[in-house]
Amino acid sequence: MTFKDYFSGHAAEYATYRPRYPAALFVWLAQQCEQRDRGWDCATGNGQAAIALADHFQQVMATDASAEQLQQAPAHPQVTYRVALAATSGLDAHSLDLVTVAQAVHWFDLETFYREVKRVLKPRGVCAIWCYGRPRLASSTLDHHLTHYYNHTLDDFWTPERRLVETGYRTLPFPFEELETPAYTMQVDWTLTDLLGYLLTWSATQRFIRTRGFNPLEALAEQLQADWEGDRATLSWPLTLRAGRT
Repeated sequence: MTFKDYFSGHAAEYATYRPRYPAALFVWLAQQCEQRDRGWDCATGNGQAAIALADHFQQVMATDASAEQLQQAPAHPQVTYRVALAATSGLDAHSLDLVTVAQAVHWFDLETFYREVKRVLKPRGVCAIWCYGRPRLASSTLDHHLTHYYNHTLDDFWTPERRLVETGYRTLPFPFEELETPAYTMQVDWTLTDLLGYLLTWSATQRFIRTRGFNPLEALAEQLQADWEGDRATLSWPLTLRAGRT
């Protein structure tokens, strides 16, 4: 089994520090489905989206290519976790009402994945993919530090796939009857420790550490600490959602 594994080595941090998606997103997705029997969250990571889908679907299949990521996922009576590649889910043909991919489809071979989606979805079933870029800090001073870290410190360490996130997946092929989608935003009030923990989960941060042999977050932490006011700072991530029917 081969896949671009940028996350298994820090699965625990991923489970702790990745932001959760807004509940309204899953309400909307469920409303688009003619039935709500069974959904598949592909590349589920630690199950963030799968657990939310379980509020709306009788059964959720949650797959990921990383066993280490799945080991961090919380148990849920309606969620079944399994190690599987995106293009070979092992799910029955025409058995699903919804397929979701949260912040991961840019790593896939899209042609084989879409073929699998069309195989497993019921007629008029829904496929939804979404992503988010770097967070925006409400403090302009703090946001300047984070922007410099993202655009300059890590510039050589972002992969071409990550650049697809920056375009909001708008350049990706999407061979479905596309739906008009609402706008959603994730927002948190985090401590500096929370923010640094999240930034450690970035694939570019991990690649920098492996390549250069030191952690670039140490310098960023000093900059942020000097301008951090109070205990927490507000961060937000606009989501870009694409959804369509077979």
